[in-house]
Order: sequence, then C-alpha cells, then structure tokens
Amino acid sequence: MNSTVFVVDDDAAMQDALAQLLEAAGLQVETHASGPDFLAAYGENRPGCLLLDMAMPGMTGLEVQAALNARGMAIPILFLTGHGDIPLAVHAVQAGAVDFLEKPIRGAMLLERVRRALKLDKEWRQLRDRTQAIQQRHARLSPREREVMALTVTGLTSKEIARQLGISPRTVEVHRTHVMHKMDATNLAELVNLAACCTL
Repeated sequence: MNSTVFVVDDDAAMQDALAQLLEAAGLQVETHASGPDFLAAYGENRPGCLLLDMAMPGMTGLEVQAALNARGMAIPILFLTGHGDIPLAVHAVQAGAVDFLEKPIRGAMLLERVRRALKLDKEWRQLRDRTQAIQQRHARLSPREREVMALTVTGLTSKEIARQLGISPRTVEVHRTHVMHKMDATNLAELVNLAACCTL
C-alpha cells in the first residue's frame, strides 16, 4: 500500500496549497477540513504521515494527537502553526510529534520533513511487524518453555535452571532446544534480543 500524506487544516486555501505542493512532488495526498473528519477516515493499516494544523476550531491539533494516542495509533505527526507557540511545540513533541513547522514554510523544507516522516513511518511499521511476529512465536511456547527461556536469557546454566525448577538438566536441555526452534533463534545472543521484544 502506498504511503499517504494526510493534511488536516480548516483553511481551504492552505489545504489546496499543501496538496498541490505534495502532489507535484509525486506524493499521495488526502485532505481533511477537521480533526473529527480525519479520525473517522483514518485506519492504522494506512501507512503515511500527518500534516496537522495546530489551531483549528472544534478540535485542536493537540486534541487530534491525544485521540490518536488514546487509540494506540502511531503515525508520524508534523504540526503546522501560524503562531510559533513554543510551549505548544514542546507539549506536542513530548506527546510524540516528530516535527513542528511554522507557517509560512518553504516548500523545499516541507517536502524534506515530510519525506523524513514517511521514512520514519516505514521504520516504525517494520519494527511493529517484527515485534508482533516475535510475540506470536513466544505465545506458542508452553508455560514450562517460557520459564526455561526466561531463566536461560539471564545467563543461568541448564543445571542451575534444573535446580530452580525442580526438573532434571536433561529435561531443561530438551525445553531449551524446543525454545530455540520455536523462537527461530540460532544462539543465546539472538534469544536474549528476542526475549527483549517479548517484554515490550
């Protein structure tokens, strides 16, 4: 699916100007006149970034950002403002915005920031997909295999794990073999990295 630049601005002239600039650069654009319109149309399976006006009547840009955060939807947000309000910018970035742009902004700079945000979205999605795949593998482990994995990644030997779980070292080795196979890990270092993804 192609990435989309979602433009949310209540100023129709600004919407059109941004859409023309982005489309001329070969980017796919979707415009919305308000936060609620965008939230109703957006699904997290749609890759892209969000160019979001800070000051809109009814629902501000910060409120749109808060609504996305509340739904657990991660999309790179670039805030647009005509006010240059630094406290608002700080708040937006603390809440996860990737950029804060003051109107009027030069076209070349806007395109550079948008392309950077689209690249970031791709990286986030790849990381999410990888983490999800690892967590699915972890979910297929038996309760005992999970215990053995958790103790293995702390650096304990099979004998130490056996003592702690009250089973034989041979049984621990069998569980470890199953864990390595099911988690698709070739060595202990890989298993440690995979275990970190399971605790995210």
